[in-house]
Amino acid sequence: MRFKNRLDIGRPVGFTLIELLVVIAIIAVLIALLLPAVQSAREAARRAQCVNNLKQLGLAFANYEANQGSYPMSYAQRAIWDPTNACNTAEDSGWGDWSPQAQLMGYLEQNAVYNSLNFSIASAANGLDNGVQATAILTKVASFLCPSSPPAIGLLYCCAIIPGSNTNPGNNYWGSVGPTVCPWLSANPPGIFAIMANGIGQSGTAKIGVSTITDGTSNTIAFSEWRMGDFNQNQLSIQDAIDIKQNVGNFGCWNNMNNNSSMPGAGLPAFTAFLQTCAGAAPGTLGTKYNKSTLGSEWAQGMLGHTLGTTLLAPNSSYPNCNMEPWGGDMDAPTMLNMSSYHPGGANMAMADGSVRFVKSSTAMQVIWALGSKAGGEVISADQY
Repeated sequence: MRFKNRLDIGRPVGFTLIELLVVIAIIAVLIALLLPAVQSAREAARRAQCVNNLKQLGLAFANYEANQGSYPMSYAQRAIWDPTNACNTAEDSGWGDWSPQAQLMGYLEQNAVYNSLNFSIASAANGLDNGVQATAILTKVASFLCPSSPPAIGLLYCCAIIPGSNTNPGNNYWGSVGPTVCPWLSANPPGIFAIMANGIGQSGTAKIGVSTITDGTSNTIAFSEWRMGDFNQNQLSIQDAIDIKQNVGNFGCWNNMNNNSSMPGAGLPAFTAFLQTCAGAAPGTLGTKYNKSTLGSEWAQGMLGHTLGTTLLAPNSSYPNCNMEPWGGDMDAPTMLNMSSYHPGGANMAMADGSVRFVKSSTAMQVIWALGSKAGGEVISADQY
């Protein structure tokens, strides 16, 4: 019969240090293995919500056309010009225009916000409305925000509607003006949306509806998504709009690119030179007003960079967005603003029939042009994007 050593009597039973370290190591490995799956699941949920937002926007867009007989344009309600306040009137290039998104609010179950908007004055009419519609304009509308994107920061550009508290509401979804940098020079622009300049469209001469989309509503982009700006002029990001500060060569609408600077009419060599010029200018804009980082800051104003974008490049292109504002102001000038997102591999787009599809970052630019044009006569299959 074997007796226990006297030293064993009363010895506590437990894990050794080595055993404890092994268990901790195993748990760490399991967490490392599971974390990507959890993050992937969360992104899938965010992406699903993003798709749903675009779906609702597409359906509202279609219902608007069915009730009104045409799609909402970005139109200008002209205010009395006040030379002491540059932020109070509508301009042909979009400043002070009302966005299609604002006009669709009633179809997005946002009746309270819609009824608070005063469409009888310009959307940037701080000097005229005394801030009476500020609460509505500054409202964060969940239907315009993709959960995959960080929220907008900073204050609403230019007009201090409520000094110190006018935080950018943000907008991830833009209406397509098609493959053009100048959506206001033609009564029949290439895309679905346009900026109604010089009275065009006010008398119904430029109304765009289902019948004008001869390429088919299922083959034409109505809305897509972009990453909101990082509001940081000291760093470069794919959503920045690089202002090349002046019209160079044939890049300006008014410098022979053609009637409305649409593609492919402008010519691939000219467009390629344009892209290279923008890319080359990007580093020099750091820390200056020419690094425009306010993309999607709000949803009320019908202007490129705020609520309208272009279909010229595939999502998350290696080329930057580009703006041609000689005086370095807002983006109410010839501008290229492409699709971008935080979703892996591409971005979502809502077609004119209300369906939502995913377009890959590897899609050829000519396919993007075709998807953006409403009456270009192109034949595009789903496997091309």
